[in-house]
Amino acid sequence: MSTLGCLYMIPVPLAENAMHTLPSEVSVVCKRIQYFFVENLREARRFLKQIDKEINIDELHFSETNRNATLDLSLFKKWLLEGKEVGVLSDAGCPGIADPGAELAAVAQQMGARVIPLTGPSSILLALMASGLNGQSFAFNGYLPVKEPERAKKIKVLEVLSNKENQTQIFIETPYRNNALLQDLTRHCTAKTLLTVAINIGAADEKIITKNIAQWSASDITLAKQPAIFLILGQ
Repeated sequence: MSTLGCLYMIPVPLAENAMHTLPSEVSVVCKRIQYFFVENLREARRFLKQIDKEINIDELHFSETNRNATLDLSLFKKWLLEGKEVGVLSDAGCPGIADPGAELAAVAQQMGARVIPLTGPSSILLALMASGLNGQSFAFNGYLPVKEPERAKKIKVLEVLSNKENQTQIFIETPYRNNALLQDLTRHCTAKTLLTVAINIGAADEKIITKNIAQWSASDITLAKQPAIFLILGQ
């Protein structure tokens, strides 16, 4: 009976020129693995070359996991059944956490294959760590609705839940809508609610700022069109 392969959940830096945020184990694993599921083929190739310029990209096997590509679970199962070590890479951060990878991990678990998460940067956790908000109870909500009145309703629901449960509510936004979301939060949340905005985590110009809604409303801040995490805690 052949031995099943394993799945490595491989973190990628959150920002350009931030390879120092990865532990040495990531480099060791990436130099060894030859089978990858990746969110973006071009970005994956670039990342692996940053790991080690001597890696022969042409010898590697890739399958994409992004929205424009059908996830090839048959290929994934085949690789595991053949005993291959398989790595999954998102564009930034940790796969399976607000990024592709969870479905592959689920299949590997169902097959009885080992799933190995490697330590690395997660913008969600890093923002929470620096926020000063409640790290004992928190929830990640992904993207909020874009259109009204659903957007306002969701903000108010999350604020009420946060206040009632003393639970930090975390969500993300597309960079070009950062300022619109900040305005909506100051418009729909109560004055005492705490809001953290974390911009470009891991980069040299990283900003992680916590103020209450009244203070945010009184400040003249324009958010950059960069990756952002938003956290609220009702008071």
